[in-house]
Amino acid sequence: MSNVYLDHAATTPLREDVLAAMEPYLSATFGNPSSSHRWGQAAAAALEDARARLATAIGASPSEVRFVRGGTESDNLALIGGVRAMAKTNPPRTPIVLVSAIEHSAVLEPAEWLHKRAEAEMRVIPVAIDGTLDLLSVSMDLAARPFLASVMWANNETGLLLPIDHVVSWAKELGGIVHTDASQAVGKVRIDVAESGVDLLTATGHKLGGPRGCGVLYVQAGVEVEPLIFGGGQERSLRPGTEDVAGAVGLAEAIHLAVADLAVAGARMAAVRDRLQARLVAQIPGLRVNCADGQLAPHVLSLGIPEVIDGAAFLMALDLEGVAASGGSACHSGAMAGSHVIAALYGTDDPLATVRLSVCRGTTEADVDRGAEVVTAVWHRLRSNA
Repeated sequence: MSNVYLDHAATTPLREDVLAAMEPYLSATFGNPSSSHRWGQAAAAALEDARARLATAIGASPSEVRFVRGGTESDNLALIGGVRAMAKTNPPRTPIVLVSAIEHSAVLEPAEWLHKRAEAEMRVIPVAIDGTLDLLSVSMDLAARPFLASVMWANNETGLLLPIDHVVSWAKELGGIVHTDASQAVGKVRIDVAESGVDLLTATGHKLGGPRGCGVLYVQAGVEVEPLIFGGGQERSLRPGTEDVAGAVGLAEAIHLAVADLAVAGARMAAVRDRLQARLVAQIPGLRVNCADGQLAPHVLSLGIPEVIDGAAFLMALDLEGVAASGGSACHSGAMAGSHVIAALYGTDDPLATVRLSVCRGTTEADVDRGAEVVTAVWHRLRSNA
């Protein structure tokens, strides 16, 4: 039987047209963009073209785009660098960092780190299963304190879309700034940073057919962020170090292509995702579609699986049958129980194991039919009351 990869929210294969765009900068055009000779200037021109291409795709200006080494670095730079810039310009008031309860660990952990070091006070925003945020519960004294709110555009484990426009209007009224991790949203839903009003935005390439280890931090003009590393003036001194020109070109190309094809590809992903969901709901009694009452990104299907005790064994059985899936974030591979996202949404005593199935623009009906067949067969075999 054919193997089926249904873990595109973890990573995607490199698109052939992205690889083709990158290849010249892996060999022939190899110069250091900081060098003044023709080799360096050719590389610098390619880097700036990639910056402009990416900026256009997300509604930014090229000067607002900083290339970094992936989404995790981008998140850390936004939170730690953003909070330190606030502290520098607002002494002696300690900044507040607010994070939604379902953020990726690349946001939660730097927020916790800042809190432990007394560089910021951390507050967690409760999230309902429909995506509603309880902003009132964290709003005390915000108007008198510098604060940064980090709320992801699309949740990586459930696909739940959070109300970024509402967060921005709320934060601006109180004088704060907003960061959003849009790693699962760029190329899946429409994003225009200027229109949304976000101050900082994170994206990465490997979630949409781009290279791994390449990311971007959008920094709205006028917003201050302190660097985390030092040793050069690259990326306007915010992210020093010799730039990965091939990676930047690939990242920009992947985002450009995904945004250009958004309407068609988004509808295609939603259709195959819904087909997969319908088959599984019909075949597994008691199956829960996580966050079904909220707005969802088109590529993620998160399921609460009933009567399964050993979630890791469930994932392993799927793999042995040739189906790639995950229990949630790939950064915590193998875990189907204990997800902080599911705990925040459904409670710490939620009895259901979680499986995340995720598709891409090239996933076919045959792929999801095979996936549904295998998931159902494995559930029948491993269910705890069998």
